[in-house]
Parts: sequence; C-alpha cells; structure tokens
Amino acid sequence: MMSDKNSKIILEDQESSFSLSKSRTKLNITFNRISFIFFIFFIISLIFTIHLTHLGSRKSNDEIVKKKTKQLNKLYRADILDREGNYLSKSVNSIDIGISPSKIIDKERLILNLKLIFPKKDYSEIKKRIAKGKFFYIEKKISEENYEKLMQLGDKSIETRESLLRIYPQKNLFSHIIGQIDNDNLGISGLEKSQDYNLKNNNEPIQLTVDKDIQFLIREELIKFDKIFRTKGSAAILMNVNNGEIISLISLPDFDLNKRAKITDVNFINKATKGVYEFGSVFKTFTLAAAFNEKIIEPNSELIDLPKSLSCAGFRIREYDDKIPADLTVEQILIRSGNIGSVRIGQKVGEQKFRSFLSKIGVLDKIDFEIEEVGRPIKFNWGKCPLATASFGHGITTTLLQVVKAYSIIVNGGFEINPFLIKKNKEIIKQKILDEEVSKKILPILRKIVATKEGTANLANVDGYEIGGKTGTANKSLDGNYTKKKINTFVSIFPTTRPKFILAVMLDEPQINEDYIYTYRDGSNFKLKGSPRNTAGWNSVETAGHIIEKIGPILATKYSEVN
Repeated sequence: MMSDKNSKIILEDQESSFSLSKSRTKLNITFNRISFIFFIFFIISLIFTIHLTHLGSRKSNDEIVKKKTKQLNKLYRADILDREGNYLSKSVNSIDIGISPSKIIDKERLILNLKLIFPKKDYSEIKKRIAKGKFFYIEKKISEENYEKLMQLGDKSIETRESLLRIYPQKNLFSHIIGQIDNDNLGISGLEKSQDYNLKNNNEPIQLTVDKDIQFLIREELIKFDKIFRTKGSAAILMNVNNGEIISLISLPDFDLNKRAKITDVNFINKATKGVYEFGSVFKTFTLAAAFNEKIIEPNSELIDLPKSLSCAGFRIREYDDKIPADLTVEQILIRSGNIGSVRIGQKVGEQKFRSFLSKIGVLDKIDFEIEEVGRPIKFNWGKCPLATASFGHGITTTLLQVVKAYSIIVNGGFEINPFLIKKNKEIIKQKILDEEVSKKILPILRKIVATKEGTANLANVDGYEIGGKTGTANKSLDGNYTKKKINTFVSIFPTTRPKFILAVMLDEPQINEDYIYTYRDGSNFKLKGSPRNTAGWNSVETAGHIIEKIGPILATKYSEVN
C-alpha cells in the first residue's frame, strides 16, 4: 500500500511537472506573438513617420517654390507690342549663375573649367571674390549652351538662381517711347514709367500704334542725314492726321534699353516731345489759318507795297530773302515764306484772336500725352511787338509734338485730335473746332510750297505722293541772345487732296555740307553740289524727301484705308 501510494504521489508529481512545462510553452508562444505584432506596428509607425516627415519636407519645398514664384511675380511686367504684334518689351525667365566659395572642393580645377567656358572673364578678380568666401554671380542671363556645359561639370559650388528679366528686342529703336526701368523694377521713363501700374498688374500686353518697320526706316534716314549735316541730333514724328495715331516717333541720339545705362547727357532728351523750341516760319501757316478762320482774307487777297523791313521796339524785322517782291498775294506770302507779309496778316487778325487760335490748336499750353517726358512751352508775353514776331514764328516756343497736332487740325477739316501711342478699343469722337474752309484754302498753298520753283521745299516733291508742307528755320536762343545755331524743321502733309499723314522732321544744329550732291526730282536730272544755305529747305526738306521715298510704298499698301 505504501508503495502504491508513493507511486501515486510520484505520478501526481509528474503530472504536475508536465502540466507546468506545458503552461510555460504556451506563455512563450503568446509572448512571441505579442512581440511580433508589436514589431509590425513599429514598422508601420516608422513608415508612417517617414511619410509624414517627407510630406512636411515637401510642404516646406512647396512653400519655397511659392515664395520664389511670388518674388518673380513681383518682377513681372506685361509685354509691350507694336501695332503688328511685334515685341518691343518683354518679360522672360532668366538663369543667373553664381559661385558659393564654401562648397568649392578643388579651386584650381574649378577655375580651369570656367576658363574653358568663359575665356574672356577676368579670373584674377574671380579668385579675389572666391577668397572673400561670399556667394557671387559669375554670369547673368546665361546662354542655353553655356548653361548645359556648366551643368555637366557637376560642381556643387556652381549654383543657379532663377530670375525674371525685362528685355527689349528692338534695342535702341523705341528707346524714348518705351523708356527704362531701374533695378527695383520701377519704371523711370517713357511708357515703362507712365504705365508702371498697368504693366505690373495686368497680364494682357499693351499694344501701341507705332509700326516697327516704318520706325526702323525713318531712324536709318535720320542717322544718315545727321552725319551728312553734322547735326547735334534730330527728331521725326509720323502721325495719322485724322485720328492722332502715332505711327513713328524718333529722337536722336537714342540708347539701348537693354543696357540700363544712367543717362545724364541732356542731348539725349526726347526732342520730339520734351524739347521746347522756336520753329520759325512753320508758324506762318498758323497765321494764315487764323486769318482764314476769321474770314479776314482769302488766298488771292493782295498785300501791296510791303516794306523790306519793319522796326518794333528797337527790333528790326526783315525778309530772309531780298528777292521777295513788295506786292504779294496771301498765297504767295506763305509759298515764299515772307516775314513782312506774315506780320501784316497777323496784325489784321489781332492779338486776342491770334492768341485764341493758337490756344485752340494746342500750341501754347502743355499737351496731355501718354508719356511724362513732355515739354511746357515758355510763357509768351503778348503785346504789339510779340504779335508781330509770333506771326512769323520768332520768339514763341512749343514742342514738335504740338506742331504736329496743330498742323493736323488745320488740314483735316478742322477736327480736334490728340496724338496717342496706345491703341484704343473704342471709336474716337471728333469735334470740329475750325471752319472747314481753312483746310480747303491752306492745303493747295502747302502743296505749291513743295511743287513750285518759288516754294521753299521742292526737294521733297516725291512723285506720286502729293506732298505739301512748310519749312521753318530758327536761330537758337542762349541766355536771352540769339546764336548762329539753328533748329531746322519741315512739316509735310500727304496726300494734299485727301490728307492722311503728317511727317515732321527736325534737325538740331545742322551744318552746311559742301560735298553733298542734291538731285532734283523735277525730271530735269539737275544736280547741285554743296548746300547753298543752312536752312530747312536744304537739309530738313532733303531728309524728309528721302524718308518719304522709303516709307511711302509701305504706307500706300498697309495704310491705304486709314481714315
């Protein structure tokens, strides 16, 4: 019994031992499962954390991109186009290349590679800048070819910076119209200044009335004749007389807008709009037009026994040409550019009416225009003697732009027009401010000034264009005294039977050219060597004639339906 009992006890102990061992195994398995599940969750958490970090990083990168985009948007300016859609001013993306000295591994190798790509750079200066340890630009507006070469180097010290660049594809051609911007993206002259807000805040381009091809041809002729007559500069305006659209506006000397050079030389003034000058006999047309508007005289009215000179407040007024007869019709006075006859007509009109007429056609006050570089005529103190001198264009000033406006009103049937550069989307409503008869009486006279031997502008009689116009030669005033330096002008209208265009050409301080050969256009094949006089009839008229020969065919085809 004892042994059985003991056996039973032992068995029971074995069962207990077995049971305990089995329990431990189950615990092991359970523990391992928990560890595995924990590990899986850990991996998932790690992946999720990495993903979140990546997203955060990407968000940060997006913010950088947004910041850069915002900075570029600040620099954005709308494009400026000519009337045919050619770019005159454009904003383009540009890549600038810089060097970060702290990232250079092999300086000598870097310099050697750069020399192969940019052989003309000053590498002694580049080495100095590397030694300073600060980031610097080595090339701005890099070409696509050089950019690829640099990227192939794989040098981390070479860094690219994106920027927005304002470029001017036509360089000098429209410098006085388009104007400049500064390094802070602010317009400082021309349309870049006057339209600064619109250019920065509108995506649509600004389209102008000017024609690139015609601008080019006129500028080429001006440059050529500036050299021939050794001028200080020149200006020309071509405009539609019926609506005020400016097709071309040039002032020389001009400048390359892409260089952003600071210009301090006053000779670079916009001579077409900003320069204020006496224009001489150009004003005689205004005197006759005022008299016609007041119905005081007719073209065939005669002025008899005109003296060779007059005296007014100690100032002597005389004819520029002693051959001018004493008896002249009103028409002949303008054709032969008589000073005394013009004074007599001005006196018939009277101070008040003449002054009112000049104000009406926009000569006396500052003109409203789309660029800010506009001159203000010098205040004119009226009186009996000033009336006399103003009648033949002496002592009274204005701008070439205002002369162009005034002539347009006189020849277009008496309708007021305002010169403009930016294309208008709405119809221009015109107001008649002069008697229509003024144009009918003036135009045949202007034609005879060009078409007859008595006239002062025969050199501009280009066949097929019916050109009319008036010359003006004026001495420049300095410190209240007149000098021998001249402003010579020719204002032409064509065709005179149905006026469409006005071309005004002004030469600043031209000189006589003793070697230049003049070729007459009257079919006689007559040639003359050397300028007989330093007058508008011998230089400004010659220049305008050559310009019209060049642009006439284009105007006849492209602008045949101009109203």
